[in-house]
Amino acid sequence: MEEKKFLGQPRALSTLFMTEMWERFSYYGMRAILLYYMWHLISTGDLNISRTTAASIMAIYASMVYLSGAVGGYIADRILGARRTVFWGGVLIMLGHIALAMPFGASALFSSIALIIIGTGLLKPNVSSLVGSLYKPNDASRDAGFSIFVFGINLGAFIAPLLVGATQEAAGYHVAFGLAAVGMFFGLLQYHFGGKRLNKDTNYPTDPIQSEEIKPLIVRITIGVVLLVLVVAWMFMMGWNDVEAFIRLMTIIAVIIPVSYFVTMTTSKKITKEERSHVWAYLPLFLAAVLFWAIEEQGSIVLATFAAERIDTSWFPAAWFQSLNPLFIMLYTPFFAWLWTKWRKNQPSSPTKFALGLMFAGASFLLMTLPGTLFGTDVKVSPLWLVGSWALVIIGEMLISPVGLSVTTKLAPKAFMSQMMSMWFLAAAAGSALNAELVTLYNPANEVQYFFWFGSASVAVGVILLFLSRYIQRLMLGIK
Repeated sequence: MEEKKFLGQPRALSTLFMTEMWERFSYYGMRAILLYYMWHLISTGDLNISRTTAASIMAIYASMVYLSGAVGGYIADRILGARRTVFWGGVLIMLGHIALAMPFGASALFSSIALIIIGTGLLKPNVSSLVGSLYKPNDASRDAGFSIFVFGINLGAFIAPLLVGATQEAAGYHVAFGLAAVGMFFGLLQYHFGGKRLNKDTNYPTDPIQSEEIKPLIVRITIGVVLLVLVVAWMFMMGWNDVEAFIRLMTIIAVIIPVSYFVTMTTSKKITKEERSHVWAYLPLFLAAVLFWAIEEQGSIVLATFAAERIDTSWFPAAWFQSLNPLFIMLYTPFFAWLWTKWRKNQPSSPTKFALGLMFAGASFLLMTLPGTLFGTDVKVSPLWLVGSWALVIIGEMLISPVGLSVTTKLAPKAFMSQMMSMWFLAAAAGSALNAELVTLYNPANEVQYFFWFGSASVAVGVILLFLSRYIQRLMLGIK
């Protein structure tokens, strides 16, 4: 263990802190203005889709980013090693932002989306594993190190919409996307020069592919490619060859994958009776997480639309509202850390926290019914409505996100530890994929009904989960 020099942590943590801060700066800066950029392309005739389809693209984009992490983990573990995988992921992300900085319309847009999905899948899961490699399993400073790392993530996500949004207002979309590319470049620069401080073992795959595994792997990849080509060919034959059809295909895939994981685990002979009970206990928590992320991820879509169309943004960019999410996370994190420490054994069970988290998420949408109800849907309203909505949903995130990661590790069967961890991120992927269909129902004219029904559904599911929490707790067999 090297000498601790960065906030009481290994010096290498500063490298990963800055790398991930700049990566999140580039991603959230881009995401803060991407919906508005698609609106701009639609208005100029460079993108032949509707605004509702643009909203669906935002949702399926987020879903594919979450799904790509599974591939990135495999490449790091078996082919490149985490260190090189992170670097090349960053390069692809930077190229994706550069593509958006070029005035090439729809072709640049979709090329960028593909590059950033692949690049984020390579970088995001493996940066976290590099942080873990800095510590021994029983190192008391490990949790504090991860807390500092997560703060860097939210710091980048907070600053990005402010700077990128202001740049877009002052100099246009392409310069703003260029700023996101510059952010990723700084991250790569920091990573390259600070990489010598990282654990040397991360240069190599932890479970390298053996020569006898190469042929079966090629066969599986070939079968997958052939099946994909056949599905796409069938879609073209049926006339389903537009963007909307592709989005529906991706939505189906994002839902089928976690279902197949659950079926595999619950029917496997590799798990014990006790572990099977744990998996069944995890199922309602997983479904609750899907619903939560379906609401939370609408911040960059539905709430972004509300910000642009229903708030007077003459004195600041609508993109600035996207900084509220990471801002509230940074504000709430110390409080919840103190609260759980103070309550210790008296704190609510994981199912109860999930139930309360869903209720807060639902309340954030129910709050958004008030502006339209009180003032109508054709007038500008106070930005405080959006501030209040984000304040509520992030309380829900504090109750679900860190708790979900923890309970996933506790309930995972030994034979399916990695797959179970993937399940947690698949919840966000499935929630975002469902959003691709849900967000098409929103428009300013029906905003009251939209927020009411989805907010009420979330609160209702939260209440049901609260009543089921004791039963779920019994299935968890003593795990809190």
